[in-house]
Amino acid sequence: MRTLVLNAGYEPLAVVSFKRALVLVMNEKATVIELVEGEPVWGARGSYDRPAVILLTRYVRVPGGRRIPVTRRGVLRRDAHRCGYCGKSASTIDHILPRSRGGADSWENLVACCLRCNNLKGDRTPEEMRWDLRLVPNAPRGGQWTVRGADRTDPRWEPYLALAA
Repeated sequence: MRTLVLNAGYEPLAVVSFKRALVLVMNEKATVIELVEGEPVWGARGSYDRPAVILLTRYVRVPGGRRIPVTRRGVLRRDAHRCGYCGKSASTIDHILPRSRGGADSWENLVACCLRCNNLKGDRTPEEMRWDLRLVPNAPRGGQWTVRGADRTDPRWEPYLALAA
């Protein structure tokens, strides 16, 4: 079970284990905003509410301009595990402009790709293959991308992550 941490401005900061969240609440560094009903945490001195979302009691500034690192997993997630060329299930990523021709490892130059299309395309550009991209690759935006660990969201987090977007 994981917990979303908000700063005093209700901006999502991170996702932590419920144990870490409970320690912050017990040390009066955070308050519980949303809790998991019917699943208390039992301790030596009684039971505590299991936090789903906590609010830090002091302001913590969110660094501006967080750059989302480019990863294979991130590209596949951004493209919903669908090939950018044929639309089938993707398991690899492809450089639109191949690295051998100066293509960078950037959000704008990478696309999810099925193994068949990746092997067919090889060291060529989509234009040389006369292929069209099904999407325009861009860097992802929104709370699910800027908050570390928020890729597997809890429905109780949605209102707070929507504020971050």
